[in-house]
Amino acid sequence: MTETIISMELPAGGHLAIRRNRIRPEGEKRNLSRISLVSGIHGDELEGQYICYETARRVKEHPEYLKGIVDIYPALNPLGIDMASRTVPRLDMDMNRMFPGDASGDMMERITATVVDSLIGSDICIDLHASDIFVREIPQVRLSEDFAEALLPYAKMTNADMIWMNATATVHESTLAHSMNLLGVPTLVLEMGQGHDIHRSFGNQIVDGIFHIMSEMGIWTGPEPKVQEPAISSDGEVEFIRSKSDGVFLPLIEHNHYVKKGDLIGEVVDPFEGTVKQQIRTAKGGLLFTLRAYPVVYEGDLLARILTE
Repeated sequence: MTETIISMELPAGGHLAIRRNRIRPEGEKRNLSRISLVSGIHGDELEGQYICYETARRVKEHPEYLKGIVDIYPALNPLGIDMASRTVPRLDMDMNRMFPGDASGDMMERITATVVDSLIGSDICIDLHASDIFVREIPQVRLSEDFAEALLPYAKMTNADMIWMNATATVHESTLAHSMNLLGVPTLVLEMGQGHDIHRSFGNQIVDGIFHIMSEMGIWTGPEPKVQEPAISSDGEVEFIRSKSDGVFLPLIEHNHYVKKGDLIGEVVDPFEGTVKQQIRTAKGGLLFTLRAYPVVYEGDLLARILTE
């Protein structure tokens, strides 16, 4: 059942409505376990759209297996999705820096507070993100160190390739995930793919993980997908590889591969002179989990990240 969580006219023009699709066993009135999927906080990150679609499709295909509640929020920033904008158009605000909101505050504070209130009571929440247009990421869970101990068992069930336990400073306190975890709702941040794009293979991989979690929680009694054991960043350091010159980056490897120390993973070339300005070699071996996708680079731009062995 589709429900409107909040609907408002924007002062600068336009209308913002946030909707939720609640799927629950027909006729069941008892309190049930609940999973919430949230996507579209950043309108240029579209990987979550497929995951929301595929989750709803699988549940509706076999409603007899559903024993709990699945709440799906495909578009927390619907205007941003309409305009392929990371921020809320007309207001130029990053919605994921405005949580937990304030029910008596300004318009965006009221909107984010309403979203938070609607998520309270979830047994688990999964916040779906993509990378930007410049780099491509393998499916990964990003955890704040503040909540890693409580969230790690859930993170291992997502079927992600990697769990990156960030320093607290890299998981902003005003994000949805941080706010929900503080309020007692276990919330995972899943990031994958690339901005402005959808990778079905990544989406299917994570949907399998979502159904695995649902099975473990008793929300789903159908066939339980098998999940892989992810690499965990606490087992090694993350190496950032950046360009030392301006030019065009030509990768020589796909991401989600293990590399050895000294491997050549790409070149920065000069299209004017026809020369190689920099060969990009790894300082350490490990899992290449981030790789530059947008070719034009400037000195200091991120080219790759490796979870070192």
